Amino acid sequence: MTQTPSSRPPSGISYSPSGPQALGFVGLGHMGAPMAANLLRAGWAVTVWNRSARSVNDLAKQGAKAVARVAELRDHNVIIFMLPDLDFIAEAAEPLLDSWRAEPPAPGSAVVVMSSVSPQAVKAFGETVAQASSGNASVVDAPVSGGTVGARNGTLAIMAGGAAADFARVRPVLESMGSTVRLLGGLGSGSLAKACNQLLVGTAAAALAEAAELAERSGMDVDALFEVLSGGLAGSAVMQIVGPRIAAKDYTPTGPAKFMHKDLGFVLDSAQAAGSAVPMASAARALYGTLKEQGLGDLDLAVVRESIARLA
Repeated sequence: MTQTPSSRPPSGISYSPSGPQALGFVGLGHMGAPMAANLLRAGWAVTVWNRSARSVNDLAKQGAKAVARVAELRDHNVIIFMLPDLDFIAEAAEPLLDSWRAEPPAPGSAVVVMSSVSPQAVKAFGETVAQASSGNASVVDAPVSGGTVGARNGTLAIMAGGAAADFARVRPVLESMGSTVRLLGGLGSGSLAKACNQLLVGTAAAALAEAAELAERSGMDVDALFEVLSGGLAGSAVMQIVGPRIAAKDYTPTGPAKFMHKDLGFVLDSAQAAGSAVPMASAARALYGTLKEQGLGDLDLAVVRESIARLA
């Protein structure tokens, strides 16, 4: 959905006093910066906050406004958080919530958590936001999949959880960043969907890395192997996007591998709550835990190949 600066605000959202189409965006890392840039290109008026100034300056050149404190976003009806984990989000949001405790925001305000977070913890965060805002603000969890490529191209898959009315209000915003946007249930459902996504991505990347090491040590060309495998049932988006980095041993960060360990922990927590067995998730989390212990956690997900190589 494309917005223009002069178009009317999406139905169901009343933006004030910052003006029509005004959004707050907190967290301008590998994913957040291109996501915020896509919102600007879609015509939204975006106000940003980030700990480091470089990304803020880059977005300012593209038309974003900047604030020195997250609390200054208090009157934006939609505030997006894209920080590494819910602990970071809760810390950054606390001055905002204090402001809302003193003076509640406009009814229908939304806090959108787009990071990969615990499904259980985001429900508790939703209760905190509701209490702090006197019920005037709600949380929608809307984590994403598609990596930095999807973030740049605006083709992210966005998995949302929350009340249907809250999702309807923020959906036009989400559609400016993703090509697949779905509401999967109540608050926490988006985060559970992302946990399932990470189960698939994490185990697939590890399997590709394992296959690459086995093939290379057996005298086979890994690029040729991946090319032929991609034409069959083993072909996948993980092979297409992460596979070339695994084959080339290119571990330049596009997203730190250590986050996979965190995300797989959410899978285990959710499985325990649901009474579901997750043997693949358990094995993968142990592997990514070893990766972190090896000092590789800040490198790209593809570095799982190096981690496996060191186990031989």
